Amino acid sequence: MSWSLWLTLVVTGVLISLTPGAGAINTMANALGVGWARSVWGILGQQVGLLAYVVVVAAGVGVIVTGSPVIFNVIRYAGAAYLVLLGIRQWRARAQVIGEGSAAQVVTRRSMIRRGLLVNLTNPKALLFFLAFMPQFIRPDRPLLPQYLVFAATIVVVDVLVMWFFFATAARGLRRITRNPRGQGTLNKLFGGLFVGMGALLATVH
Repeated sequence: MSWSLWLTLVVTGVLISLTPGAGAINTMANALGVGWARSVWGILGQQVGLLAYVVVVAAGVGVIVTGSPVIFNVIRYAGAAYLVLLGIRQWRARAQVIGEGSAAQVVTRRSMIRRGLLVNLTNPKALLFFLAFMPQFIRPDRPLLPQYLVFAATIVVVDVLVMWFFFATAARGLRRITRNPRGQGTLNKLFGGLFVGMGALLATVH
C-alpha cells in the first residue's frame, strides 16, 4: 500500500469513525455512565467486532481477486457507489436522539467488552460496508496479506482514537447536540455529504 493510498485510508477511517452511529452512541453512553478511562473497554469490544468483519470480507475478497481481477474492479466501483448511496441515506436519515436512559451503567470490563462486540456484530450493515470499503484500498497485483494487515491495523487504531478522544471525551457536550433533533439532523447532513464526496474520490483514485 502506497503512502498516498494509506493516508487516504486514514482520512477515510477518521470520517467513518466520526459518523454518528451505534458505536458512537455506545461509547458516549459508557463514558457518561462509568467515566472516560473505563469507557475504553467498550471501545475495544467494538474493535473485536470490526476485526471479525475484516477477516470475513478479506477471505471472500481474496478468493475473488485470485479468480478474476475484473470482478474485483467491478466490486470496487460498486463499493464506491454504495458509499455515495450511504451518504444519501445518512443525509435523509431521521434524527437519532440520545435519551436520558442512554448512559447505562456498565460495571465490569467484561460486560463492556461484550456489549461493544455485540454492538458491531449485530449490525449486518457493517459487513456490507466493509465489503464495499475494503477493496478501495487493496491492490490485487500485490501480496494480499500485508495489505489486509495494514488495513485492519489502521482502521482499528483510528477508530479507537476517534471513539476515545472524541466521542468519549466530548460525551457531555455532544449529548446536548444529539438530544436536539435539529442538531442531529445537521450532523446527518454533514456526514452524508462527506460520504458522498469520499465515494466519488475513491472511484477515481486508487
